[in-house]
Amino acid sequence: MPSKNAFYAQSGGVTAVINASACGVIETARKHADKIGKVYAGKNGIVGALTEDLIDTSHETAEAIAALRHTPGAAFGSCRYKLKGLEENRAEYQRLMEVFQAHDIGYFFYNGGGDSADTCRKIAEFSKSVGFPIQAIHIPKTVDNDLPVTDSCPGFGSAAKYIALSTLEASLDVASMSATSTKVFVFEVMGRHTGWIAAAAGLASTPQRPIPIVILFPEVRFNPASFLAKVKQVVDNYGYCSVVVAEGVKTEDGRFLADAGYTDAFGHTQLGGAALVVARMIYSELGFRCHWAVADYLQRSARHIASKTDAMHAYAVGEAAVEMALQGENAIMVTIVRIQDDPYFYQIGSVPLEQVASLEKKLPPEFIDEEGYGISESCRRYLYPLIQGEDYPPYQGGLPRYVRLQNLEVPKRLNKPFLL
Repeated sequence: MPSKNAFYAQSGGVTAVINASACGVIETARKHADKIGKVYAGKNGIVGALTEDLIDTSHETAEAIAALRHTPGAAFGSCRYKLKGLEENRAEYQRLMEVFQAHDIGYFFYNGGGDSADTCRKIAEFSKSVGFPIQAIHIPKTVDNDLPVTDSCPGFGSAAKYIALSTLEASLDVASMSATSTKVFVFEVMGRHTGWIAAAAGLASTPQRPIPIVILFPEVRFNPASFLAKVKQVVDNYGYCSVVVAEGVKTEDGRFLADAGYTDAFGHTQLGGAALVVARMIYSELGFRCHWAVADYLQRSARHIASKTDAMHAYAVGEAAVEMALQGENAIMVTIVRIQDDPYFYQIGSVPLEQVASLEKKLPPEFIDEEGYGISESCRRYLYPLIQGEDYPPYQGGLPRYVRLQNLEVPKRLNKPFLL
C-alpha cells in the first residue's frame, strides 16, 4: 500500500516550546519515510487546510527542522478558528476532506488546547462517516495547563518557570526600594478560568528564601476587604509585598475583575487590566505606592529561559503522536503520565478525544492554601519538577539564534477557493 502524507497544524495561543512538538512530528515522520510520505503543515493552523494553503516541510533541511526545538512562536502560523458543529456548517468538513483527498493526506496531527482537541475529534468522526478515514491525533499544548487527564501540558512548564523567576526578581527589586518608594508590585499573568500559572509564582518563595507573595486565583472569588487586609498585614510584617493576579479572577458576583469588553474567535471574553484594577485599589484604600506589570505574551514566548522538562515533554508528545498513528491509533490525545515526583519520572500515554475535547482542568482546591492567597505543599511538589532544568538555545551576537523556515507552499490542486 502506498504511503499517505501527513498534515500538521498549530492552533491557539503559542508557547515557548510548541515548535519542539513540530520538530518531534517531522523528525519522527522522516524516520518512517516508508510509511509516511510528506509532512504538510497548515499555514495558520486549520485555516490553512480550509484554504488549501499547505506548507511542504520536505524542503527544509534536517538542521532547520532540528532548530525548531529551541525556537519560540509558531513556525507555520497559528490561528484562533473553531470549526462549527456539523449541523451548522457541513461545508467546512466537506472542504477539509476534499483538501485531504487532493493531497493524499491520511494522518492529521493538531497541536493545541481544548478547542483544537474538539476540532480533532470532529474531523475524525466526519472522515469516518464519509468513508475517507483520517487518523486524527491531538498533540497537547497550552500554557494554561488546563487539559484534563494529562498530568501537565507542554508549554506550561516554561511559562511557570518564567513567572516564578519574574516574581522572584521583581520581588527583590521591590524589597530594595520599599523603605522610601514602592511597597507593592502587582503582576498580572494568564489564566482565564484556571490558576495554574498564577500558582507558579508561589515557587519564588522558599523556606530558605521567604518572599511575601499574595496570589489571586480564578478558582477563589475576589473579596476586596479580605484581600486588602491581607496586603496590609504582609506589608506591615515584611515592609513590601508582591501580588500576582490571574487575568480571569472574578468578583463574588461572578464578574471578571477585568473585562476588555469583547470576545475572540472562540467566543472567549478578552481579558486584561486586572493588575491595574488591583494596583489602584491598593493605593486608594491603603495608600501604598504600587507598580504593576502584565506578563502577556512574554510568559508564553520566553524560550531563552524554557524549562528543560517542558522542552522534553513537547518533543516527546510530537514524536509519540506519529508513532501512535503508525500503530493504528485514531481520535486520541497524547498524554503525559507522571510516575513519581522526586526524582521526576514520566511516561507517555493516550486518552480518547471525547474525554478531553472542550473540557477544562482547574487548580485542585488542595493546591491552594487555607487562606486562599498562596499554594500548598502538594501544589509545590506538583509544580517543582515541571520548571526544572535549563535548555538554552544557541546564542549569536548576544541574542538567541532562532530559525525561520522557508515555508514553501504546496501547489493547489482544487480549483475552487474557500471563503471563511
